[in-house]
Amino acid sequence: MTKHFNIADMYEIVADKVPTRDALVCGEQRATFAQLEERANKLAHYLVSQGVAAGDHVGLYLYNCNEYLEGMLACFKIRAVPINVNYRYVQDELLYIFDNADMVACIHNREFTPHIAEVRASAPDLKTLVYVEDGSAEDTAALGSQEYESAMRGHSSERDFDERADEDLFILYTGGTTGMPKGVMWPHKSVFFAAMGGGGWFHPDGAITAPEQIAERIGDFPIVGMALAPLMHGACWWYACIQMLAGNTVVLNPSRSLVGEDVWDIVEGEKVNAISIVGDAMAVPLLDALDANPERWDLSAVFSVGSGGAVFSESKQEAFKQHFPNVFISNSFGSSESGNMGMDGGGKKGQGLGNVTKSEFMSVITDVEGEPNRHVESGEMGIFSRSGYIPVGYYNDPVKTAKTIVDVDGQAWLLLGDEARLEEDDSITVYGRGSNCINTGGEKVFPEEVEQALKANPAVFDCLVVAVPDERFGSRVAAVVARRGNAEVSLAALQEDARKYIAGYKVPRELHVVDEVPRAPSGKPAYPKALEIALAGQHKVA
Repeated sequence: MTKHFNIADMYEIVADKVPTRDALVCGEQRATFAQLEERANKLAHYLVSQGVAAGDHVGLYLYNCNEYLEGMLACFKIRAVPINVNYRYVQDELLYIFDNADMVACIHNREFTPHIAEVRASAPDLKTLVYVEDGSAEDTAALGSQEYESAMRGHSSERDFDERADEDLFILYTGGTTGMPKGVMWPHKSVFFAAMGGGGWFHPDGAITAPEQIAERIGDFPIVGMALAPLMHGACWWYACIQMLAGNTVVLNPSRSLVGEDVWDIVEGEKVNAISIVGDAMAVPLLDALDANPERWDLSAVFSVGSGGAVFSESKQEAFKQHFPNVFISNSFGSSESGNMGMDGGGKKGQGLGNVTKSEFMSVITDVEGEPNRHVESGEMGIFSRSGYIPVGYYNDPVKTAKTIVDVDGQAWLLLGDEARLEEDDSITVYGRGSNCINTGGEKVFPEEVEQALKANPAVFDCLVVAVPDERFGSRVAAVVARRGNAEVSLAALQEDARKYIAGYKVPRELHVVDEVPRAPSGKPAYPKALEIALAGQHKVA
């Protein structure tokens, strides 16, 4: 049977080459490549027995655990599509993703049983539910969800599946322009080369040219890598795939929050070599723990600290270098739609978010309404863009797809949304989102969605939401609010009410009360003026 640039095909090649190596560690859970392969095969056969077929969508509504990656592999083995569900979502967000994603099955933590029960009616094709025990006492009987281990029991561990393809889909749900998640549709081959380095991250010969070569890229000694983001985010999910397809060991954070001391305990205990973080939001607690506990840990095994997905400030990079003077510190650019867009080359310090090298597949393209898209000239601003290995679009969203993937000189280019400038030396300086999207610790927050949630409060007459600087998270959400009459309004009350409609990380952390929210005569929001108000702080209330 022909092997393809398919994650399941390549994982099986790796598992056959290094079956006894540790593939995955999450707290007390450990699995070798052979064990992970066997369990994924059993789960795949169970899903087939429940009618899950090629192209079907299977939700992964889980905290970090081995079962997450077992579920991913099981789906890929039968050419089904795993769907990441953000466990921070509240009812409206869950309603949207369960409806939009067309799931036929869902693997979930037992804790999430009541949340699924609330939204199940919006997913008429959802027939199969499997729960992972987590110590909670939620009643799964009414939902008809079967316990994970018992579901696999009795099913074959044989690898007897149909031939797969490069074009099988890997869908990653991420924030959308309305704040609701959107599913980025990646063919396996494209995501492998764009986001996972094509099997070449850890080998001097670089990316492979045939699937079978993945075995040749496996080193004599495994690199132990720890990704600190939840698997529900692409930054961690893809990193886990990179590690496993290189025959390395993935270490996950089993906690539901990031506590610096706990992370360094794991790094020491597992002799972690490489740590992957998401910007300053993770860097700050890690550095604080190191500062507060000098000489507490033996971290001599660490040789790499890399960040991607959010701002990793120069000051935090320098702080890591003080603690790890001989460690390679990297700051990568990329997104759910683009994969990896290169690392900050260190140029143009103090300008933008960083500077990367232009290539035939990476450019800056104009995006002016009513004008054809074109490559910018040196010194000109535009949108950071990628061609070559790119997604095929957004699931169930042809309008957004058409706006994001454009034709320039007969070639498809993906517009990433980040403003950028082409420099005289042909490098690219990236400045960040040209829209009002707020990136707070790697989480995307869209002002319009937060504003809608705030306006549900009867005390709020009008409001705008902006980003203000935050040392740890890069940005934090601030609300500029006009009250309704003499109504009482407080930050705590708005936060409590907003949490009914939006996830906690989207809730404002600052409140500024004004007589009138700034708007243009047309009624359109005047975000720059709202930002001035927030930064001045004269109207800030507790």
